[in-house]
Order: sequence, then C-alpha cells, then structure tokens
Amino acid sequence: MKKVGFIVNPVAGIGGKAALKGSDGADIVRKARQLGAVPESGKKALIAMKALKQMEQEMQIYTCPGEMGAEVCKAAGISYTLIRQGSTAYTSSADTRMAAQALREMGMDLILFAGGDGTARDIMDAVGTDTLVLGIPTGCKIHSGVYAVNPMLAGTLAGRYIQGRIRDTKEAEVMDIDEGLFRQGIVQARLYGYLLIPNEEGLVQNRKSGRGYSESASIDLLSAYIADIWEDDTLYIVGTGSTTAAIMKRMNLSGTLLGVDLVYQKKVIASDCTEKEILDIMEQYEKKKIIVTVIGGQGYIFGRGNQQISAEVIRHAGRENIIVAASKNKMLALFGKPLYADTGDVEINRYLEGYIRVVVGYKDIIMARVTSGNLR
Repeated sequence: MKKVGFIVNPVAGIGGKAALKGSDGADIVRKARQLGAVPESGKKALIAMKALKQMEQEMQIYTCPGEMGAEVCKAAGISYTLIRQGSTAYTSSADTRMAAQALREMGMDLILFAGGDGTARDIMDAVGTDTLVLGIPTGCKIHSGVYAVNPMLAGTLAGRYIQGRIRDTKEAEVMDIDEGLFRQGIVQARLYGYLLIPNEEGLVQNRKSGRGYSESASIDLLSAYIADIWEDDTLYIVGTGSTTAAIMKRMNLSGTLLGVDLVYQKKVIASDCTEKEILDIMEQYEKKKIIVTVIGGQGYIFGRGNQQISAEVIRHAGRENIIVAASKNKMLALFGKPLYADTGDVEINRYLEGYIRVVVGYKDIIMARVTSGNLR
C-alpha cells in the first residue's frame, strides 16, 4: 500500500478573480477577502481527490487538519490519517513547509500538494528532490513544471503512479516571479530549483516559456488585423499578456499588461477589472467579445493568469465570441499539442473543447484544438 501525503494551500489563487495578480502574502489575501474573493483551492483539490478515490484500497492518505487537507478528504469520501503539522485557521508558507517536511520524514511514496508557484517553492524548500511530489494547479500564476495539466489529471496521474502504471520520474523546474514587480507590469521569473515528479507525457504541464524576439513581426501583423475588424458596438474584454497589450497599443489604447481591460467604442471604460466588475459591466451590453492569448510553452488560454475571465464570464459571452491571438512562433513551439482550458468549472472546460480559430497574422488564421485535458 502506497503512503500518500496531501497538502492544500487553501488561499492559493484567491487573488486571481480579484485582479491582484497573485496570492502571496497575508496582506494580499486580506485584500482579496475584502474585495469579496473566496478561496477556491480546496474546490479544485477536491476534483483531484475524487479522481483518486478509486485507488483508496491501494493507498493510505496522510494529511493536515482543516482546510489544509482533512476537509477535502472528507468531502471526497476518502479515509485519511491526520498529521499534527498544519493550521486550522489562516495558513502561511511556514505551515506548508512544516507539513511537507513532516511527510518527508514519515517516508511518503508521493506528496500531492495544491497551490501555485509560491507553494511549489515551499515544498521544494522542505523536501528538495528526496521525495516524489506532484502539484494540483490551484494558483494564479503557474510557471513551474511540477503541476499536472489540471486538477482532474493530477488525480489521474497520482492514481496511475499508485497502481504502478507509471514508473518514470523527472526533475521539473520550480519557477516563480516577483509579485511586487508583476503588479507593476514587470515579469521577472527565475528558477529556484527542482522537484521530483512522476512523468507521463500529456498529463504534466511544461514550464512557462518567454517570448522570443522574432515574434514581433507576427504580433504586429495580428494586432493590425484585429484593429481592422474591431466593432464599435461591441464590448471587448481584453485579457492579460504582451500580445493583447500589443493589440491595445495598435488601437491607441492604454491597456493593463497583466490585467483585464474593458473596451467599448474604442475607449477603455474599465481597467484592471475583477471578475465581479466584468460581470456587472457585461450586463449593460448586448454584444460582447473576449480577446485572449496563448501562454507560451504551456498552451493555456484560460485558467493561468487570467482568472478574472472566469467560467461565468465565458458563459455570458459565448464560445463563438472568443478571439484567440498568438504569434506563429508561439503556436509552432507547442509542436502540435492542443490548447488548454482550466477554468475550474468542468462544464465550461468541456464547452470550450473542440477547434478554435487562432489569429497569427494579418488575415492569417489557423485552427487549433482546445481540450480540458480530462480523460473520459
């Protein structure tokens, strides 16, 4: 019987829909709560644990009190053994590190953890590459390569390892950015180290890659094309990233590089919006379109860094009103792999599946397949 440790960072991702561009630090978590944000990390972790429940007879779960694990196990109907480390109130990085260290010392075969890049750093500090781990993606920013493609596949991958169907492992990068600079529109990512994870192609996401200099011509062309087809009577929800920022610049609009802006009649009517602000404003307009780009190296169009464009926002806008724009180099770098949607809502993820048009130049469109990554 495999010994599996389970840790949840309950506030991971809480700053996403509140447009805070991260959740690191007590001040940010407090501000997110003041803005009405609610923790969603546990809900996503529950998806993974429900997928893992069928392995219950082949494993023993060891987890932390309350929101750091026990509550999720109870909701999934999985029996567990409680460890002392952890917090039943507000948690911190120290709680994650102490829990991971305790689980390592108890000789876990695998440690499952739910969070984002900051959580991965905490796990790395506690266990290094001594213990096999796997991340359940629940954070705002996930540049690291230690996470499964989505929560469902985290449970699937862990289950396959427990069954002995996966024996291959690899050292995957733990990446993180400076959130203070990130909120100023500066992306400064660095490599902090490595974690040892189960390895199966298609179930584990790549680390996020940066954009190459040669992309500029393609981005100029696609920006010009989108500017030419822009409709004055439509509300545009413009997502995060340098590609969408280039589109805004082509429109002579001042955009928020790492936030979501709303544009109507070629004027910015709201900047750096939260999910609630987007939904409130959407109700006032009949025609709506969403513009997003592709995360380089990973292929995500929803669920990584643009949680403000939530499942509910997508539901209101409609799949047919989504514009995906990305440079040719960025698409080629995916080597034919699909685009991913990980909104946290299984129904919307599947609604987004299928082929979608991607603008890669001036009147230059390619068709790319979108998947939720869930195995049926």
